Amino acid sequence: MIGLDTNVLVRYIMQDDPKQSPKASKLIESLDGDNPGYITHICVIELYWVLTSSYELTGEQVAQALEAILRTKQLLVERADQVMRALRVFAAGKADFADCLIERSASGAGCTQTMTFDVGASKHAGMALVG
Repeated sequence: MIGLDTNVLVRYIMQDDPKQSPKASKLIESLDGDNPGYITHICVIELYWVLTSSYELTGEQVAQALEAILRTKQLLVERADQVMRALRVFAAGKADFADCLIERSASGAGCTQTMTFDVGASKHAGMALVG
């Protein structure tokens, strides 16, 4: 298993760099279920941010890309179950994806609630406001 940085995933998904994109494709396409690429939670959040801010993809487009990554046998996402649950909450409403993943990660760790000062996260991502 090898770890994959966000920039490798961006080059693979966007195919926007004539030198790096083919290298990213070759690397990712060389992986398989016995020798997968590992993607951390941090990388998932960073990928979402880069694709929505720098490439101006919609949240829905990035969510589709993340779902495809989760279904790919040659890629192993850290706590994939939490990422999938966060994507479901994100798809169902107005929550920020990062907030959804923060809340789902905390829940997965056994937290009874995730406290925030963010009103939007409390309304849409399942967090509770600090009183």
